[in-house]
Amino acid sequence: MSKQNKTSGRTVIHMEKRNSISRSKAWAIRLTAVLLSLIVCAIVIVAITKQNPLQVYAGIIQGAVGSKRRIWVTVRETVVLLVIAVGLVPAFRMRFWNIGAEGQILMGGAASAALMIYLGNTLPLPVALLLIIVVSAIAGMLWGIIPAFFKAYFNTNETLFTLMMNYVATQIINFLICIWENPKGSNTVGVINSKTKGGWFPRVFGSEYGLSVLIVLVVTILITLYMNYSKHGYELAVVGESTDTARYAGINVKNVIIRTMCLSGAVCGLAGALIVSGASHTISTSTAGGRGFTAIIVAWMSKFNPAAMLIVSLFLVFMQQGSIQIATQFGLNENASDIITGILLFFLIGCEFFVNYKLSVYREKEA
Repeated sequence: MSKQNKTSGRTVIHMEKRNSISRSKAWAIRLTAVLLSLIVCAIVIVAITKQNPLQVYAGIIQGAVGSKRRIWVTVRETVVLLVIAVGLVPAFRMRFWNIGAEGQILMGGAASAALMIYLGNTLPLPVALLLIIVVSAIAGMLWGIIPAFFKAYFNTNETLFTLMMNYVATQIINFLICIWENPKGSNTVGVINSKTKGGWFPRVFGSEYGLSVLIVLVVTILITLYMNYSKHGYELAVVGESTDTARYAGINVKNVIIRTMCLSGAVCGLAGALIVSGASHTISTSTAGGRGFTAIIVAWMSKFNPAAMLIVSLFLVFMQQGSIQIATQFGLNENASDIITGILLFFLIGCEFFVNYKLSVYREKEA
């Protein structure tokens, strides 16, 4: 009894999974994480730059929205990140862990670059743009079918498979750069059709990025309707919950896996067209720029909600663009902006743990 009395009355801290959480409370936790991340970033900024954090944050705002040009660049990067996240949603809902968005973007971008180089100056612009959009989506789709086929028929690990496909896509781009390099010996493709602008997205809404915004808006609405109101959307959700239940209900699981990855890969391939034909007008191994991995964070943090994905995408891009500005303004290298972005991502990802779990503190009863 004395032994029991010695250990009785202890304070116990226990983590337990939440049964549910209100939307307002979940977003309050995320907002707290954002505020904490900004405080930690301020400490890092002071340590690195010896500058007033408020001045640095003013520089971030200036870098993201300080001019009309910067606003449109922020909008452009936001919609590209958003459409990639939207493309990942069908696969993730099906519990198919598509980590290959980077490769699918590169293949879509390569298809766009090829059409711009070989047909951009010969076809009417509307026809060229239609071909670029369709063919880039097909290229991304084909890159998504390969891991889907092996998953459906041989139950391979889709995470490793799609990840390795990224490296294959990178090597294909290296090969294409050797063919398309301009000027010769530069090991770069250069700006494609810089004089004629053949295959470039035209100005819409007064901006060269307006068409990209319009395309992403349409794709986001269509994917949302597909996921929530179509038979195929229902089937992939059932497969994600349980393949045995899906088979019992008469759903062809193999077809659903391949069909869903066709859709996911096609949307990510379309993102490649938005980057190559709509923004950079060139192709390189850095065309995807890590967006495929960042989009995974966007999709998961947003719980696959398109409105939330837009907010998260805008916040991340805002901070990334601002971080680039302060790196230039205060004479820092690009690693400084990466550190700030990394701190933000750390807090944003970590806060999801507290959205799903709660901390309980109580005292043990005496024996």
